[in-house]
Amino acid sequence: MPFRVLTAEFVHESNTFKKGRTELATFRAETLDIGQDAVDRFGDVNAEIAGFLDAGREAGWSVRHVLSAHATPGARVSREAFDYIAGLICEAAIEERDNLDGILLGLHGAMVPDFCEDGEGELLRRLREIVGPDLPIAVSLDLHAIATPLMMRHAQIFVSFKTYPHVDMRETGLHAGRLLDQAMRGLTRPSTLRVHVPMLDEANAGRTDVPETKALYDRASIHENEPGILAVSINAAFAEADVEEAGTTVLVTYDTGVDGAATRAETIARALADTIWSQRGQVSNTFLSPEEAAALAHSFDASGGPLVIADYADNPGAGAYGDATSLLAALLAVGASNGGFAPVIDPEAAAFLHRHREGDVVTLELGGKIDPAFGGGPLTLTGEIIKLSDGVYTGDGPILGGITHTFGPTTVFRVGGIDILVVTLPGQMLDLQQLRAFGIEPTKLRFLVVKSMQHFRAAFEPVAGKVVVCDSGALATPRAELRPYTRVKRPIWPLDR
Repeated sequence: MPFRVLTAEFVHESNTFKKGRTELATFRAETLDIGQDAVDRFGDVNAEIAGFLDAGREAGWSVRHVLSAHATPGARVSREAFDYIAGLICEAAIEERDNLDGILLGLHGAMVPDFCEDGEGELLRRLREIVGPDLPIAVSLDLHAIATPLMMRHAQIFVSFKTYPHVDMRETGLHAGRLLDQAMRGLTRPSTLRVHVPMLDEANAGRTDVPETKALYDRASIHENEPGILAVSINAAFAEADVEEAGTTVLVTYDTGVDGAATRAETIARALADTIWSQRGQVSNTFLSPEEAAALAHSFDASGGPLVIADYADNPGAGAYGDATSLLAALLAVGASNGGFAPVIDPEAAAFLHRHREGDVVTLELGGKIDPAFGGGPLTLTGEIIKLSDGVYTGDGPILGGITHTFGPTTVFRVGGIDILVVTLPGQMLDLQQLRAFGIEPTKLRFLVVKSMQHFRAAFEPVAGKVVVCDSGALATPRAELRPYTRVKRPIWPLDR
């Protein structure tokens, strides 16, 4: 009889400083696909579920995929949303319990519901109560996971991404699936060791285009070839989550049946942790102020490609509001032209613009409406509506290739020579189609502002003449001391230098 395996994806990165809640409606608007609908959408793209299915085909499993639930990083997940999605997974586990051989989950690792600090640990705890102490559970994690002792207690196998920008989701899912198969066959008896580093995040947040950080992941991959060492995961962590267990971790999944593997796992984890700590001051980004970035954009020679300015602090992918205005204000103040600015997440402005027609010239308040203390308040702007759209796009780059998403009602609003992408639903810039689908051709611009920290590089760096990074003072600012931490264990770097 083939092994019966339950799979699911439940992914959210929670910024605890962000106002509001991530509700069930948010998941439904972005991704809440049940069963075969999820398989049809994500089963052959760069996603963990695709890797799970690859492993299942390779080993001849019988797979039940419960759901794929994803929402753009944002505020804490509401109890209603968590209980509903986790409930579907747990109900399936109850239904399958008598025939189940293993569980394989795609999680983020930094989900914070509004009733506890560890969403992934809570989901695993509930599943473990259903299936008992011995059933193998394997988990794939985002590189920015906050891996907790509770998570380690209730699953045996953990495999995290090894790239940032994340381009190895399918590969990671396959790795986790293969380890699960070995455990189900009795070929291994896996367990995971965790070592915590007292840093809010790794110096370069896990960037694998930075040599010192990439070397950590290269070392991890080499260690995975050692006897008894099954997976080595370096979790750079997520500095925007104020939770007790916050911080960088090294996880080593090892085979308890191999003599000396436990000791070797601890040696590997502590050596990597020591390197992470010793490199804590080696930050590669040079953060420009909005005024410095605007001055550069105004005079940039784009003959070799546009200047790409990453608005690091207003990255929706870190739970920032995506509506900061300080950088846009600086660009307009210097008269920078032939530029793009994407996106400004402002449902109110998007709805107003959609009450007009393409070609209309209108005046409105844009951005800065949720918390002007982070990144600036609303700007009163007059401009032309260039394009109105439902916001649907299909990616064709390294991260979103073949995946369809939507920004919701979307407008290209031209103000003073800058095409501003005004959107309804949150999302960071990951793919050139997030502009091209709306008539903005990045390669023809002098400059382009993208709301993203690092993921943008996978698609945008190849077409850029130059890339710079701006700290606009928004919610995901690299200046962690500007956020009011109350829950993290102290001391922790860089709050306590």
